[in-house]
Amino acid sequence: MLRRPLGATGIEVSALGLGTGPLGSPRVADADAGRLLNLALDLGVTLVDTAPSYGEAERRIGRHLAARRDAFVLSTKGGYGVAGVPDWTGAAVAAGIDAALSRLRTDRIDVLHLHSCPLETLRRDDVLGALERAVLDGKVRIAAYSGENRELAWAVDSGRFGAVQCSVNVVDRAALDGPIARAAAAGIGVIAKRPLANAAWREPTPGAGPDVAEYRRRFLELAPGDVAAWPEAALRFAAFAPGVSSAVAGSANPTHLRHNLRAIEAGPLPADVAGRLRDAFEARGRHWPGLV
Repeated sequence: MLRRPLGATGIEVSALGLGTGPLGSPRVADADAGRLLNLALDLGVTLVDTAPSYGEAERRIGRHLAARRDAFVLSTKGGYGVAGVPDWTGAAVAAGIDAALSRLRTDRIDVLHLHSCPLETLRRDDVLGALERAVLDGKVRIAAYSGENRELAWAVDSGRFGAVQCSVNVVDRAALDGPIARAAAAGIGVIAKRPLANAAWREPTPGAGPDVAEYRRRFLELAPGDVAAWPEAALRFAAFAPGVSSAVAGSANPTHLRHNLRAIEAGPLPADVAGRLRDAFEARGRHWPGLV
């Protein structure tokens, strides 16, 4: 598995990261989640990304990977969801980190993202201060932000974060020429989320969320033409986009995980395919905001 530096943080990550949203679902048996987590590490995936809002994901990571803690980079999120504490306060950040450490059965979180909070919250001294104190105390290695648009731009330019996470895919790539390029120049690691664009090349299933519908609308408007094996092409696009350290793809299916690994092993997209995707976005999608 190809590995890259996470900016100038001193941390190295696999070009493919494992997103654990699907593994937190009650529809996935705990034993199956454990097998998938261990398989990912066995196959060379060293970045595991999670969040307290991903159901049982953090607890399952702690339960099944605690004995292998030094074998992977642990990325999670915070700032909300602490019982009895108002969201997006310094107290919520501090208490949330302690709760995550307990759920994850670890003494440190490698990358802790403030999770898609609005700009006025992101600028608050108590919120940033709590995260920075956690870094000083050794509970967190790298302070990070996960989000889009003006919040992402502020996070990159603020000098307060060592890494960011944002959407990067064939229908959501506006950040590449702005915040991501500046992040790379400043030594800020970039984790790409939603690299598969919610499978925008397929008709959404009934009941799919508005984000799925929006990506589908964008895909149809781009009309990028036939591309063989869309999932592979989409993942190769995101993982090898300039400035991206790792592309995080969520899966609870071992077959899908192996397919994703093979896509990374195939390397960057051919120049003609990448150029066609770029030209289609430049012509029709430059005004599209990043999807949170």
